[in-house]
Amino acid sequence: MIEIKNLTKTFYGKDGTVQALNNISVTINDGDIYGIIGMSGAGKSTLVRCINMITRPTSGEILIDGIDVTKLPEKELRNVRKQVAMIFQSFNLLMQRTCLANICFPLEISGVDKANAQKRARELLELVGLPDKANAYPAQLSGGQQQRIAIARALATNPKVLLCDEATSALDPKTTNQILDLIADINKKTGITVVVITHQMSVVEKICNKVSILDEGTVAETGEVTEIFGNPKSDAAKRLVFPDRSNDKGKAQYKRGRTVISVAFNDAEATDTPLIARLAREKGVEASILFASTRSVGSHMFGKMLLGVDEKGDNVKTALDYLNAVPRVNAEIVPESEIDDMTDAVFAETEEEAAEKEDA
Repeated sequence: MIEIKNLTKTFYGKDGTVQALNNISVTINDGDIYGIIGMSGAGKSTLVRCINMITRPTSGEILIDGIDVTKLPEKELRNVRKQVAMIFQSFNLLMQRTCLANICFPLEISGVDKANAQKRARELLELVGLPDKANAYPAQLSGGQQQRIAIARALATNPKVLLCDEATSALDPKTTNQILDLIADINKKTGITVVVITHQMSVVEKICNKVSILDEGTVAETGEVTEIFGNPKSDAAKRLVFPDRSNDKGKAQYKRGRTVISVAFNDAEATDTPLIARLAREKGVEASILFASTRSVGSHMFGKMLLGVDEKGDNVKTALDYLNAVPRVNAEIVPESEIDDMTDAVFAETEEEAAEKEDA
């Protein structure tokens, strides 16, 4: 288990100080594939480098199996690092060594004899699907193949934790999926704990079971991936799960007297239910669908809708009460401050149209 408690990291420079992490607390259980996601500058790469002490935190604790690694002397820390392997976006392979020799490298450092090191390396080449590349050099491989070799090298010393720092960011979508499938398969076969650092929600939804969302150096939201996708609560989570939401909110606001309601639903039953038709039939409230999106995460189906509801009478309250009574559905009014992001041109156009109607 990895327990990160009240972690803070401040960088000091001639131009002032930058607080990359501010009081971060995260718990990663054994066997998790744990996603840490955030936009550029959120602090996620600093966090992962603190976990294996490549970067030393300013304050706080990092407990790996109950041992606070921030307090370990360098010699003991080296032993811990053998249990916490890392792969990077840039692969970091030794270009003058063959693939077999690259995988053997950490074993050589650990004092493993050549025969046993090569035996282990060939087993790992089989595991990552490249048994025929033992004598090839990294320059002869594709990006996806190089990352497979990097994964094999990271696993050479049988670590308990695999840290993946933007490990698929340099790869095309097809290769990314293949690498993520490989990581998930390794997790299933070996039980290794995987920490995935990424800015892509698609990576989290594909293989992670839990996720923490970082925003400006703090944890904005933490939970099961299914929970976050089904009902993101923080602004940072909403931006990542539904990045196009704010734009779609504003598109229909030129129609006066209408409230915009955001509806999130997080299982297949909800997606199969004709909620809007039933709302009109059973409650007499008609709603316009301004935006709709669905996606699947594992065996779960998630969706988001933006509805336009006429403000006459109790229409808005009736719609909210009805929708929120449906299991696994969350409905809320979109604040005007988030809606009124239209361009001046759109407002001008609608005002002109209104004036023309008045003149007519």
